[in-house]
Parts: sequence; C-alpha cells; structure tokens
Amino acid sequence: MANRRVAKLARRLLIGAVIAYLAIVAALFFAQRSLIYPAPQQFHDPAPGFATATLTTTDDLALQAHWREPDAGRPTIAYFHGNGGSLALAAQETQGYAARGYGVLLVEYRGYGGNPGAPSEQGLYRDGHAAMAFLAARNITPAQTIIVGHSLGTGTATEMARQVSPAALILLAPFTSVPDAAAHAMPFVPARWLVRDRFDNRAKLPALATPVLIVHGTADSVVPFDLGQQLAEATPGATFRAVPGADHMISLDPAVQAAQLAWLSAQGL
Repeated sequence: MANRRVAKLARRLLIGAVIAYLAIVAALFFAQRSLIYPAPQQFHDPAPGFATATLTTTDDLALQAHWREPDAGRPTIAYFHGNGGSLALAAQETQGYAARGYGVLLVEYRGYGGNPGAPSEQGLYRDGHAAMAFLAARNITPAQTIIVGHSLGTGTATEMARQVSPAALILLAPFTSVPDAAAHAMPFVPARWLVRDRFDNRAKLPALATPVLIVHGTADSVVPFDLGQQLAEATPGATFRAVPGADHMISLDPAVQAAQLAWLSAQGL
C-alpha cells in the first residue's frame, strides 16, 4: 500500500513537472518577439553632424533615421544596431566613421524609438530596403556603400548585403542564426524548433562576393564567441578578428572602431 502511494505521488509530481515545463515552453514561444526585440521607445535627437531623415518602407511606414552626408569622395555606412540599441547609441558606435568623413545612415527599426509598426524578421528586412532606397535616391550606389551590423543588426545587414552587393560588409558580434543563439541562451528548451524569426546568416554569407569583416569579443556574454568564429569559418575569404577579453558591446570600443577603419582602408575604402 505504501509503495502504491509513493508511485502515485511520483506520477503526480512527474505530470506536474511536465505541465510546468510545457507552460514555460509555451510562454517563451508566445513571448519570443518581445524577447528578441525589446524595442526601446525613447526618442533621440540627432547627434552633432547628423540630421533627421525619413525612411519609407514598402508597407507604408515612415521611420525616423539619422543621416550624415559623406565628405567628397567618401563612401557611406549603413548601420544596423543591436536589438536593445537606439539611434543615440548608434551614433556612438559609428563615431569613428563620422570623424573620418564617411557618410553615415543610422537605421532605426519599426517599433523602436517611437517609430510605427512592430518588429519582425521580414519587417526589419523592409526597413533595410527602405534604407537602401534612401541612399539610392541620393545617388549613393552599392559600390559606394558599406553595410555594418552589430548583434541582431547583423541579420538585416547580411540580408541587405545579399540583395545589393555593397562594397563591404562588417559584422560585429554576429550569430550564425537566431535559433543557434537562442539554443545557447536557453539550452533547456527546444529553441531551434520554436524560434520563428531566424536571420540565418550562415546560410547566406557563403554566397557573397562582398569583402566581409567579422569581429567578436572572446568574452561575449550575449552572443557566444563560438558563433562568430563559426560564421567566419563558413564564409570563404572573410577576415576574422577576435577581441581578447571583450564582452558584447565591442561596437563602442575605440580600438575596434579603429580596426574597422584600418580594414576598410586595406580594401581601398
């Protein structure tokens, strides 16, 4: 009798644990976009040297961006920030470019910084298309464009590079794909099966003819260093730079900004 009661209790505990686990998995599934896109809402005025610009998407959203004209003969940077970023932070992340006279377009996403819409993978690609159209309207060709992305922004940066073949692509703290990054962050759930927005950089980069620089901190606590290294290994001809001891926000590091400029100079850009 006692053994029967113990077995019955064990079954109840097991069923309860399974239900709790499934509830956690379901909650993560339905909340995933709020986790991938925390979307800070603060509005930011342009940094010195920048002006407000409007990016118009193919689904009729008017997105605020910040824009700095290039000095004569200089290429232009199209910059896609990370998932918790903002235009103000992006201005700091690109100050090395601005100081050298590059044109800089700081792209803000739908649902971020007071912009209309809700972020998603396809939505961010539309925002990227709007950024490319903004540059084209100013007679800035892909050959005069350098696409740069940090963290989540590397997904949109890679997709835009795939579509327009820019002069160069720079990826800072990138992932192979969002499902891979999610699997590292949450090994206790089947993240690769649950994630809807995939940003599959590893599937896209090998086909690019564009020069690619990948930079990753060895102590990155958000996107594991291994994912950046794997991405570089999967990209023929890519230049990989490890930043010893650096965490995720390498984009703010003056030495990393200088390394990007040096690499671009070596490309004739």
